Amino acid sequence: MNINYSGIITIVGRPNVGKSTLLNALVGEKVAIVSHKPQTTRNRITGIVNRGDKQFVFTDTPGLHKARNRLGEYMDGVVRASIDSVDAAVLVVEPIPTPGEPEMQLMGRIQALKVPAVLVINKIDLLENKDKLLEVIAAYQEQCRFEAIIPLSAAKKDGVDELLDTLGGLLPEGPQLFPDDMTTDQPERQMMAEILREKLLLRLNKEIPHGTAVEITRFAERDDGIIDVEATIFCEKASHKGIIIGKNGTMLKSISTAARRDMERFMGAKVYLQTWVKVKENWRDSLTAIHNFGYRED
Repeated sequence: MNINYSGIITIVGRPNVGKSTLLNALVGEKVAIVSHKPQTTRNRITGIVNRGDKQFVFTDTPGLHKARNRLGEYMDGVVRASIDSVDAAVLVVEPIPTPGEPEMQLMGRIQALKVPAVLVINKIDLLENKDKLLEVIAAYQEQCRFEAIIPLSAAKKDGVDELLDTLGGLLPEGPQLFPDDMTTDQPERQMMAEILREKLLLRLNKEIPHGTAVEITRFAERDDGIIDVEATIFCEKASHKGIIIGKNGTMLKSISTAARRDMERFMGAKVYLQTWVKVKENWRDSLTAIHNFGYRED
């Protein structure tokens, strides 16, 4: 493939506006975990799209929110740093005609750094009165200059091609940054951990899943192609450990089975998954633990 234009585009927004869903829709496969709970994404995740003579390198970020612990501070730092030194930004918002403090902060940073930006108004499939879109557009146009404003539905992949067409015009000339066959820069071990963490988010209630982290302690391929994955789920309280395991181990089995299926889809191979649950109190306030669990700032 002859790449003539390439660039890094950051996807930013408050929690739960659909940034990871949009990234997956752009890439055409799952590279970021998704749940209905806010703050699902903890790291900066890269998704790579090759389209004609253009290569788009998208980075999905945690939602900007008020930090309540060291992990929250780390996540906010990732968001703010993600707008520096990029070729374009995509601000994702919901169709609500009143920008909140997270949106105002992000627009202020976009303008201060003079980053070309596109506003994406997501979840328009949930909007009963489409005339309300005009109010949303007007409210954001008052606050920031955007190269384009695109209403879309990331969940239905409606409007994604239009977004790619628009962003293609913002890419600088240059060689491709990643090989043709790469769709993400996440190591396979990290993807296995994220897939398991997604199932925790989907199956557990309230604060418990946000207090969990996953460490892949073994990742090895057998001669027959089967991949052995051993994972430890860390939680902050003994009571949470009991809930994650469930009565007679039923909850942990359900989580592990769902994770294994997604791991096999991602790897294109049979996966043998073993999971354990351990307590590590207050790990979200320990920078050492945060870094040990793979959350990085680079």
